Amino acid sequence: MDLWGGLADQRTGRPWGSDTPAIVFSVTKGVLAICAYRLAGQGRLDIDARVADYWPAFAAHAKSGITVRMLLSHRAGLPALDPAMTRREVLDWEPVIRAIEDQAPLWSPGTAYSYHTITYGWLVGEVIHWITGMLLGDFVAAELAGPLGLDLWIGAPQSVIERAAWLEPPASDPDPALAAVIAEWQAREPVAERAGTMGGAFGFPLKDGQVTFNDPDIQRAQIPGANGMATADSLARLYASCVSDIGRPRVMTSAQVDDAVVVRSSGQQVFGPPDRGERWGTGFALDSPPVQPLLGPRSFGHGGAGGELAFADDEYEVGFGYINSRMGGIGDQRAIRLTSALGSCLRG
Repeated sequence: MDLWGGLADQRTGRPWGSDTPAIVFSVTKGVLAICAYRLAGQGRLDIDARVADYWPAFAAHAKSGITVRMLLSHRAGLPALDPAMTRREVLDWEPVIRAIEDQAPLWSPGTAYSYHTITYGWLVGEVIHWITGMLLGDFVAAELAGPLGLDLWIGAPQSVIERAAWLEPPASDPDPALAAVIAEWQAREPVAERAGTMGGAFGFPLKDGQVTFNDPDIQRAQIPGANGMATADSLARLYASCVSDIGRPRVMTSAQVDDAVVVRSSGQQVFGPPDRGERWGTGFALDSPPVQPLLGPRSFGHGGAGGELAFADDEYEVGFGYINSRMGGIGDQRAIRLTSALGSCLRG
């Protein structure tokens, strides 16, 4: 089922079309997790191996015992980097990789978790880079977007940027009380600011009331924890290909799905706001009522900072994708309502 409507760009009145792509923020993290499982299925990656087995320089500064699974499940102790980075450095890839190599973990890896807001993309992405010789955008094009016929990019070309949705900031926060709690936490937790802005290189996802990821320079770069661009249909097809024969052969095996839906991280984060019940598997968000209810215990996927959502469920052999041009505030219910409606349809 494909549904679309409204405006892709409120500045010009350009309507949304069936092929309108948009920045999907942290939905991109789920795409990276699919890439990791794809490599594992090819025998090129052991998710429980040490990162340093693939990326030797990563071992410096007490990181030799960190495994790929720790990266994928936000347990590596690297949600933020000590140095303040410039925007040019963040957009150039290699400076961030060198900073990660020089960074010591902020807690003993594997003993606790905290959401790796932006660093996740470079951490997982550089492992894939070492294995394949390809940056993430090229790997996604070769292994997923090309074979499956998807409108999906990490590092979008200019022709795609020109037809992409222009994102508007949230009109308001649907849950002002929760927004106030999180704002208070952000104000007193310096690691949160470093984690979300790479030490001030950019505002993520908003700065001065504007959506920073509308910047074409950011959209063209490879920031694979946050700047993927896709259509809703392609996200749904990607996830459907993980749990059904819509993609031949399937992108993930049944055993890999079994592994993906095991809870690896939950409870209070080291540097996070008050626990709201989020549960994380290996690279994916899992069914987490009430903050992010999906279809049930076999669901896995990822949400994004603007309210976007993509996931799969092998019990129903379904893939789901939702994107938008108006970011949702804290407590945004749009994807939750759509997921609930989908569940009602599937359960009859």
